[in-house]
Amino acid sequence: MALEAGLLEILACPACHAPLKEADAELLCTADSCGLAYPVKDGIPVLLVDEARRPA
Repeated sequence: MALEAGLLEILACPACHAPLKEADAELLCTADSCGLAYPVKDGIPVLLVDEARRPA
């Protein structure tokens, strides 16, 4: 999965507003206190807290 060049720079975690980073088919919150993982479906980030998972 590769998002457009500038897209990742402007996206932020909806829960805590920290930057996101790409990992497999997810976008991971970089904040230690949050750490939610948001799915990317068909190349579109789903930035809904209800759809996010908390990595183990």
